Amino acid sequence: MHTKKKLNWSNLPFAIILILAAMLCVIPFILVLSGSLTSEAEINESGFSLWPKQVDFTAYKLLFQNFSRIANGYRITIIVTVVGTFLSLFVNAMAAYPISQDRVKYHSFLNFFVLFTMLFSGGMVPWFIVCRNMLHLTDSIWALILPYLANAWYIFLVRNYYRGIPIEMVEAAKIDGASEYRTFFQIIMPLSKPVLATITLFISLNYWNDWWLGIMLIDDTDKQPLQLLLRTITSNLQFLSASSNVNAVAEVMKDMPSEAIKMATCIVTIGPIILVYPFVQKYFVKGIMVGAVKG
Repeated sequence: MHTKKKLNWSNLPFAIILILAAMLCVIPFILVLSGSLTSEAEINESGFSLWPKQVDFTAYKLLFQNFSRIANGYRITIIVTVVGTFLSLFVNAMAAYPISQDRVKYHSFLNFFVLFTMLFSGGMVPWFIVCRNMLHLTDSIWALILPYLANAWYIFLVRNYYRGIPIEMVEAAKIDGASEYRTFFQIIMPLSKPVLATITLFISLNYWNDWWLGIMLIDDTDKQPLQLLLRTITSNLQFLSASSNVNAVAEVMKDMPSEAIKMATCIVTIGPIILVYPFVQKYFVKGIMVGAVKG
């Protein structure tokens, strides 16, 4: 027989605070969605509001005039995000394992080596020369994936989580004859779901939102990721707006919903990545807190 849980009224103030905080997080998204459906004249006259006086889809019509390019940008970004997230998760998890084990020779040096990359870098020009001239990462899908595969902060986050796993479990696996690879994939990885889910979210967000690698390494417009394509559109609008003193340009820009298009680009890009969070959110807080404070 099921017993009814008593309502704990002492938690009511905290529940109200959380509801208000959630509403404050949702309101900016609603404001962006409303702005994308508002005409330029209404924005200039009344500013942005939570609900437009008259729904206007002009921004989306202009944005999707060349639908094939938007669809191609989506395709490239989805491929880069899926493949890049999987490979980066594997690389960071594998790199963190040996430096988390005190029994591994030179693990202190390897820890310092990873830490050093967080403190110092060669700079943009050497990075560009290495990627372009030495690795030939140009106009390729790998140019949008390989530079972000390893991340020192992710490695240390996972390493600290590994340190919280009892060493006796690893020793027991070795006594049973398990190899290092089997120990890692069948014992360490399943026990590390919280921290791996956490960095999966970070990695996927980084790949999805990235446009910088496209600017630096992609010359072919047919291989531009979605974020770079939409950034180009908004940059062109800003350029035309700045040139509105020219009569011909002013005539073109008069009815152009430039502000609404900026909001529409946010809506177009944010949708798919929101779907990732529900799958990892139950691990998120535990993963980042435990990984951050242990070790």
